[in-house]
Amino acid sequence: MRGFRLFSGLFCSVTLLACGPAGDEELDSFGVAADEVTIDSDSPEKAAVLALVNDPTVDQPLLDDDVGLDRRAATNIIAHRDGADATVGTGDDDLFDSIAELDGISYVGQSALGKLLAYAQAHGYLPGTEAPTQAELDYATLALVNDPGVDQVALDDDVKLDSRAATNIVEFRNGVDALAGTADDRTFMSIADLDAISYVGDTALGRLRDYAVNHGYLDLVPTATSEVIFSPQAYYQSHNAEVAARIDAAQSTIDIAMYSLSDEGIFDAIEAAVLRGVSVRFIFETASEDRKKTGSALSSTKSARLEAMGVNVRWVNKIMHHKFAIIDGPRTALSAAETALVINGSGNWSYGAATRYDENTLFLEGHTEVTLRLQQEFNHLWDHSRDFVYDPNLTLPPAIPISDNEIADDPAADAHFTSDNFNVSGDTFSIVSGNNTVADAWVSAIDNATDSIWIASGHLRSRPIAEALMAKIQSDPAMDIRIYLDGQEYISAWYHGEQLDDLDDCLAAAGTSLSKQRQCLDKGFLFGYEVGQAGIDVRYKTYAFRWDYSYAKQMHHKLMIVDGDELWTGSYNLSDNAEHNTFENVVVFKGLPHAELIAAYEASFEDLWDTNRDGTYEALLAEVNNAPMIPLVFTPMALTHDEVAALKSAISANCPAVYSSEYKSDPAGHQLCPR
Repeated sequence: MRGFRLFSGLFCSVTLLACGPAGDEELDSFGVAADEVTIDSDSPEKAAVLALVNDPTVDQPLLDDDVGLDRRAATNIIAHRDGADATVGTGDDDLFDSIAELDGISYVGQSALGKLLAYAQAHGYLPGTEAPTQAELDYATLALVNDPGVDQVALDDDVKLDSRAATNIVEFRNGVDALAGTADDRTFMSIADLDAISYVGDTALGRLRDYAVNHGYLDLVPTATSEVIFSPQAYYQSHNAEVAARIDAAQSTIDIAMYSLSDEGIFDAIEAAVLRGVSVRFIFETASEDRKKTGSALSSTKSARLEAMGVNVRWVNKIMHHKFAIIDGPRTALSAAETALVINGSGNWSYGAATRYDENTLFLEGHTEVTLRLQQEFNHLWDHSRDFVYDPNLTLPPAIPISDNEIADDPAADAHFTSDNFNVSGDTFSIVSGNNTVADAWVSAIDNATDSIWIASGHLRSRPIAEALMAKIQSDPAMDIRIYLDGQEYISAWYHGEQLDDLDDCLAAAGTSLSKQRQCLDKGFLFGYEVGQAGIDVRYKTYAFRWDYSYAKQMHHKLMIVDGDELWTGSYNLSDNAEHNTFENVVVFKGLPHAELIAAYEASFEDLWDTNRDGTYEALLAEVNNAPMIPLVFTPMALTHDEVAALKSAISANCPAVYSSEYKSDPAGHQLCPR
């Protein structure tokens, strides 16, 4: 529903045809005359206002309560329209024929006309338009109060808010430092956020809505769409099923950069797309291993299967860990970014990612900058990739280069890539020592947080990010920092001591060599324990005594939510390996244009944070201590470090064999332990 936007910015373009008696002009609640309202005699606005007041379903309570007119103005309008018999729809009705006639009604003045126009625009009375939805009206209202150009004076004098409400809105928006345009600025993400401000109530919300409608803020309602599917799901509600459906709708091109693909439905959808003429390029991590095979073994690989369909498959000399696709994108025309579909997130296209793991997969349409950034990344990798030679007759599809100056900046979205950490020569990528492009971006976001930082990640092995989190909690102990990790990130206090000793030994051996010291500091280090000891709330998705891929129900997200108005998500694991050995991405969404999307991630995080914290842990401890068979794999739970330690201690006390070589070498074969 978008037709109303054609007129929503056309606010009263010429002089008012007539004015009511000065004594009857409606005053605002502070006794100040409203701004001059001008409505062209032949404008859509005139038709809308007259259609509203002449609408037989519009009565005095609606004009009084909903439109917000002075009660006397509402009464007089209805009395004039309904005629002497005070009944609408009878022969003596006296409908309004002009704005001058309406303006001549007692207690109808500038403010009343403005309110009538705003209500008419907001409720579909403009000719040839439909009424905006409540969500669109809310968005316009929030866009107004988030507009840095709308200051306290404008909210007080122009919008006619109580001066205290105006002051409080701007104070909230400007953050702790009370300065607009700085890192601690806050965003009103919902009407509930705005309504929570002191001296903002129904009257203020109505005035803000009307002003927003009358001043073009409906034009700011985004046309881009965002959908997220959180795993695990039943297969036919999963991201895999949706990916296949979106590929089935592809018309011209598909570019895929993927770590792992094993879903048969997606294979079938790709094959069908090629058969109907869609050009498909595929950068596939699996191809780097598939290429080493020969004969029938090569023919049976996934990469060969794709090439047999007509898909051009290539690989890169570093780990290709992206999980994104661009459908009908800007491969050959930049303008295609405005309508292209981007699929991106943490989830591989596998059955486990769809039905067992905690994942998020985004489906984005019309997000121009993000689309162009991902297309630019794909082209960069493709141009320096190596061919998976199975069908030598496959041609290289043409593509246009995309430079940074061709990508318009979207202040509400961004993307970061670990490819910035690599030099490239021909088809060979090599690491640039000391670069931490994506980690540095995360650190900046952490440093600038003012209220909260929520992270859900399979790993926490990035020293820069972990140190930024610990510095943040030290500088602001009241900060709401929560980190949810996969169970494989749990380590004991003893093991943490061991890794500290290993680091000390490494640094001692490095001597004064800065490059060797950097290698020591970059070496894999599990920070969950240390971050928790620093005072940050850390929970682990715990589903087994000993982690094993065969039964793991992994917490596989890679996301961060900052201050409730900023979302970071993508393929990027929080590790040095991700930063320096793999190609990764993180996309960033900020502020009101992405409020619904960010709210969905917040709700999902809250669910993850409380995973089965409903007595499941206590019941499991009782089973471990009393049952004849002790479960070593169990229902996933979000547990603190102390809770995991107590559980492991109970299991090892009741099942001493759990540390035997037999149990260690074959976890999948030992999911229960006899007492």
